[in-house]
Amino acid sequence: MKIVYIASGAAGMYCGMCLHDNTLAAAMLAAGEDVLLVPTYTPLRTDEANVSKLPPMMYGGINVYLQQISPIFNYTPRFISKLLDSELLLNLVSKFASSVQAEKLGALTVSMIAGRAGRQGKELNKLVDWLRHEKPDVVHLSNTMLVGMAGPIRDACRVPIVCSLSGEDIFLEKLVPPHYEQARKLLKEKSHDVEAYIALNRYYADFMIEYMAIDPARVHVIPHGLKLAGHAKRPPRDPARPVTIGYFARICYEKGLHLLAEAFRILHERRDLPPLKLVAAGYMGSADKPYLKRIQQDLKAAGLADKFEYLGEPDRNEKIRILQSFDVMSVPAVYRESKGLSILEALANGVPVVQPAHGSYPETIADTGGGVLFEPENARDLADKLAAVIRDPEQLRTLGDRGHAAVHSRYDDVRMARQTIALYRRLIEERAARKTGSAGTVLLTDKTLG
Repeated sequence: MKIVYIASGAAGMYCGMCLHDNTLAAAMLAAGEDVLLVPTYTPLRTDEANVSKLPPMMYGGINVYLQQISPIFNYTPRFISKLLDSELLLNLVSKFASSVQAEKLGALTVSMIAGRAGRQGKELNKLVDWLRHEKPDVVHLSNTMLVGMAGPIRDACRVPIVCSLSGEDIFLEKLVPPHYEQARKLLKEKSHDVEAYIALNRYYADFMIEYMAIDPARVHVIPHGLKLAGHAKRPPRDPARPVTIGYFARICYEKGLHLLAEAFRILHERRDLPPLKLVAAGYMGSADKPYLKRIQQDLKAAGLADKFEYLGEPDRNEKIRILQSFDVMSVPAVYRESKGLSILEALANGVPVVQPAHGSYPETIADTGGGVLFEPENARDLADKLAAVIRDPEQLRTLGDRGHAAVHSRYDDVRMARQTIALYRRLIEERAARKTGSAGTVLLTDKTLG
């Protein structure tokens, strides 16, 4: 089976969906499938072996942006477009790009979702022509912001179109009028061009069914699967060192590091706890550096500067080492998380978690038994829940053991790939059956009329 998986690059940052897409594509390749992981906008960044291809680059970010601001860029010579799509130039531009700001990208977002009616016709035609040549059996879009491609690809290639549901509402809800209303309307209209949607959990599947008015029968839940090599139960804690409270996620307001820092300050006011340390790691864009600086200043004002450490953006091996150094982890996101991949990574290493009781987290905690929940955006309740598990080493160990066992038995990349491949095959078979049934109906009608 030939699979073309079209993913969205994230301008040089580690992005949960980029990591997911690469892990899934790699696992399907290992299963013997013919998979092309094709990045759009910018090359993908991942902390595992990158299996994406530039076939050439599709929907290169520079060309997409220029075509949005002026129609003339739909008519530039091929060599100019190719230059603007070069991996070297896109990576260079990504290094100087600030965080993606939805408020400034409304018109471009609407244009991309509009597909043929948008301003990136040149890019769409290039993609469709390339796909005709590749002759895929199925095309998978990594998020619904790419759904404008679905109809043209389906019509040209006559194959099933699959689309992941990957947290798009967080971006869309920041759009301003009239682009917000236009984007929502287009998403609902274009949703019918996709035969099947995949969500990583039941929470987000149900949310997007309503958000995009999708037929529930077309939405499937396939949990994320980790490449488990290297993830192992953390060693027993050295009682001579402080209890380490960890945070592993992008450094930004949405992920809630400020809440964890406030909870950490509250914990230090309590006299019945052992010595504590707060350690954070994860990608940080230039636009979020002032955010981290404010957190550091607040902790310094509380006399806790020497008890907080930011370890930067580690590679995969260093990430696992950092996770295994945590005694408990919390990513107290202020929004309703659709994925929570770092939570699964923590549990894969036997690290229990304390997470807000919204989004996908209650489902993950209920299924794995690897943590406890707190009231969202309530730093004092987060501190209370952290204190409770820190005071009870046996509970901390039990939560970590449960989470480790659950992830290693049910959240691996092999299982994720197998379930995804099975869905692809079913869609292909159903399409073939419909085609055969339609042909049979035509022949019967012709015979009757004759």
